[in-house]
Amino acid sequence: MNADLSITGLILGASMLVKLVMLALLIASVSSWSVVIRKRRELLDAKRTAQVFEDQFWSAEDLTALFNRISQQRKTSDGLQRMFEAGFKEFARLRKKEGIAPDMVLEGSQRAMRIALSRELEELEAHLPMLATVGSVSPYIGLFGTVWGIMNSFRGLSSVHQATLAMVAPGISEALVATAMGLFAAIPAVIFYNRFSTEIDRLTTRYEIFAEEFAAILQRQVHT
Repeated sequence: MNADLSITGLILGASMLVKLVMLALLIASVSSWSVVIRKRRELLDAKRTAQVFEDQFWSAEDLTALFNRISQQRKTSDGLQRMFEAGFKEFARLRKKEGIAPDMVLEGSQRAMRIALSRELEELEAHLPMLATVGSVSPYIGLFGTVWGIMNSFRGLSSVHQATLAMVAPGISEALVATAMGLFAAIPAVIFYNRFSTEIDRLTTRYEIFAEEFAAILQRQVHT
């Protein structure tokens, strides 16, 4: 391969605007991969902690003892444990008050769990819009660099009498590198955005099912 047409040579020989486009795409790609690595770890931890807490919850004979035990833990609660703490704390607080109907006690507990669920989902969905943005915008940024590079190549032909393929090949090649970089940034971002969105939807369903099951247990207790 001609040295001038190597990937490094094409990047170094590109015009300043095309270089800026390539730099922007490189930054977008690195940023999206950092989000992918971090979000993958967060989702694995969320599924693991959910399974651990569900095992504790369904094996516990006394919910009050379970609440007291996890409340004394130094580690920060998350996921299902945070929902349980919020729901049971509100349930115990309202139940101590006089003149509150059982249905109001249960409704308050469910409302506290919905708030905890919303906060949990907000954390899980953090930075996902960035992946969506990189996946949708990067191809167009790369295409802009390609169009600009090809335009400069043909503009240079206006000063010559006889054009050859060798004269336009470097300019067109460096322009196409911008398109390739745009696709390189966009494709992984789209793939992982869809994958993470699916995993978050599954976690949401799991949290909602737990909230319904927990509310059913509280309903039996509040009418006892």
